[in-house]
Amino acid sequence: MSTVSLILCLALMLHVTSACDGPNEQQQLAASRQQSDEYFANAYGFTPETWSAFSYQPSNPYYAPEYSGHYEGRTSLNSLQPINENNPFNKYFANSNNVEVEQSQAENRFLLGGLGANLINTGIFNNRFTPANTWRPFQNLANRFPAAITLNPNIGDPLTTFDACKSPTGEDGICVPGSICSLFRGRPSGSCVFGKVCCINTITTCGGTVTLNNTFWQSPSTAVNSPSTCALTVRMDTKLVEQIKRPICQVRLDFISFTTAQPTVGTCSDTFVVGGSASSTPVICGDNTGQHMYLDVPSSAITPTDIQLMFSFAAGVTATRSWNIKIAMLPCGASYLAPVDCLQYFSSATGKVKSFNWQDVTSTATRQLNNQNYNICFRTELVSGQRATQMCVSICTVTNGGDAFYITTPAAVVTAATTFLTVVTTTAGATSQSNVGTTVSSTGNPAFVVATCLYDFLQIASGQDATTGVEADRFCGNQLNPARGADLLNPGLATSTQVCTSIRPFRMTFKTDGTEAAIAAVTPPTVPAVAGADAANTGFCLDYQEK
Repeated sequence: MSTVSLILCLALMLHVTSACDGPNEQQQLAASRQQSDEYFANAYGFTPETWSAFSYQPSNPYYAPEYSGHYEGRTSLNSLQPINENNPFNKYFANSNNVEVEQSQAENRFLLGGLGANLINTGIFNNRFTPANTWRPFQNLANRFPAAITLNPNIGDPLTTFDACKSPTGEDGICVPGSICSLFRGRPSGSCVFGKVCCINTITTCGGTVTLNNTFWQSPSTAVNSPSTCALTVRMDTKLVEQIKRPICQVRLDFISFTTAQPTVGTCSDTFVVGGSASSTPVICGDNTGQHMYLDVPSSAITPTDIQLMFSFAAGVTATRSWNIKIAMLPCGASYLAPVDCLQYFSSATGKVKSFNWQDVTSTATRQLNNQNYNICFRTELVSGQRATQMCVSICTVTNGGDAFYITTPAAVVTAATTFLTVVTTTAGATSQSNVGTTVSSTGNPAFVVATCLYDFLQIASGQDATTGVEADRFCGNQLNPARGADLLNPGLATSTQVCTSIRPFRMTFKTDGTEAAIAAVTPPTVPAVAGADAANTGFCLDYQEK
């Protein structure tokens, strides 16, 4: 009897449904499909073939040109592509090529359940009934699926991939299924969870576009000719599948290796330039292995941004040019973002910080770069369970004849004289002395003002001698010491000391002007004082420690 009653109830339900739909059924189905298409377009950036996108389709595949060359590292044109060129998820469904399923059993087991929940939530079933009919037999059907299905609705959802990973050899990569690693021409190295691989993505060409986190840009295997340029674009846009869930706010460049021609009297002939970011980045050259940069960009969820990285190689210069730059895309809101306006950012309690092109080598040429102006920032770390209250710096230990601190020639070589010309061209042997402040006044006839740390300097707010407490904020010369001399002939001390600051957040500013030559003419306010010619400036290398 109960069976007969159940059959009668089902028949009555279908009859009522048909009666309510009437002659408008075809229009309602069309409206339902339109709403479903709009859902997919808004959520995923493509419009599927709603009624057949998830089923096996044995028709002949065709090429998708925009997938083959739109981004650096995509598959070649002769590779077979998924049948729907606008669907970024086609790789995750069966097709006529019998693509191997990369996901684990745990991910596959809920495929149909997740699909059912998605289709129901898009309104395909709920909108099946007219607005006048308030009876919705399928309205709460999605809620009847287990919670696990809503957490994992699709097999190998590409929106949850592309997490950072580290290979057994220490290389940084991204976690993706093996087929996706091949799609981007990456190199699998190690494994991630759910059967994914740690994919190492490397580009060795000029003129490409990067959209993947942790991409390595390496110099071509053949020698770089000069004059020439080699550029790369870093694209950030949440419309890209690989970035859709993580808006980008910063890019970090790590110079795994970086060798170009040395500067000539501080001015680069070979240049590395960054364009398109909100950060003020200096032009650099020379040897910068181990250095890094943070580049600020507007949130890619609001404003898609392209950053250009470009090398320019000068003619007539014989030099080795090679590089390997890791490009990391840092999501908005991450705890490891650098503070605004910090070109370099250090996040450990101890470490080493160097100016660009500083090396521990004996050299009579200028290694310090002209036109530098950037902030170096340090995260306040926990020391013995408490936040650090001060940061101290001291010059690095050198073993190969390098100079750990030499930012500008001490003012002592600019001896008192009766004319500006004599003052700025005197090149008596420089003694190893520190300099602080901005200018000093002579007692000669006529009196004149001589620059000390006015044009080239390292700024440490409230920098104090760790022993004596003597304080200064601008440091130059070829020793690091806040002590001030009495006059031009005694600008500072001949020894370096540890300098500490308690001003938080901890930061330093490095600035140089555009010349190493003497400044003989005063044109206030831009050139307020004369200065002697610099010789063999090296920049700085400092060990830092938070206490």
